[in-house]
Amino acid sequence: MRHIYLVGIGTGNPEHLTVQAINALNKVDVIFIPSKGAAKAELADVRKDICQRYVTNKAIRFVDYAVPVRQTADRSYVQSVDDWHAQISSTYEGLFEDHMAEHGSAAFLVWGDPSLYDSTIRIIERVKARDRVALGYSVIPGITSIQALTASHRIPLNLVGKPVQITTGRRLAESFPGMVETAVVMLDGELAFSKIDDPDAYIYWGAYLGTEDEITIAGRLADVSDRIVATRSEVRAEHGWIMDIYLLRKGSDFDDQA
Repeated sequence: MRHIYLVGIGTGNPEHLTVQAINALNKVDVIFIPSKGAAKAELADVRKDICQRYVTNKAIRFVDYAVPVRQTADRSYVQSVDDWHAQISSTYEGLFEDHMAEHGSAAFLVWGDPSLYDSTIRIIERVKARDRVALGYSVIPGITSIQALTASHRIPLNLVGKPVQITTGRRLAESFPGMVETAVVMLDGELAFSKIDDPDAYIYWGAYLGTEDEITIAGRLADVSDRIVATRSEVRAEHGWIMDIYLLRKGSDFDDQA
């Protein structure tokens, strides 16, 4: 049976890797490196830099592969994601058949942590369900973008004794600020924070966390919202892509804390 390691690599800083992750990378036969086109070449470069730094096993092979592009026309978000995952699972199946021995091992370097707003686990499960390639897999945790965000802003994730919601920009208005006091928002291409009208809301925003290009902005939402929108637009145009995340808080970050 083939074995796959899904290795969390953090948010772009090579020093985010754990010892467990380094050990996993050094014991596989092949490491798969995804390509998402020229605009996102930096993401592949980070993975390659990590391998150059930490992979000392000279017998390991590196295989680049193209990631299918998600098609959104004439279909719902859920359907477009489901179709996209089906395409990627077929790509993975081909990689395993073409580049792995029957009892070989391989690794994927997963941005952040494989359990948080990443679908690699789901896609591997699709491959297993098809039952054309016998395989098992292990998940190696990594530093999440949430951890990188709160560390850069030097804030706790939660208020004492209070819950935290992790959501997307599409769903933000359903819960904040009416139902939750702290919301961490990922995948917000529509700038949902800019539509929140609450004088007591604070935002802690970050982009390219963990990299040399890291940018952070924090403050009362009403005061810094326009600045974040403008900054986000500028750096996205400069890099051709952006990974950002933010935390919204109802009231001061240290309310109710001793």
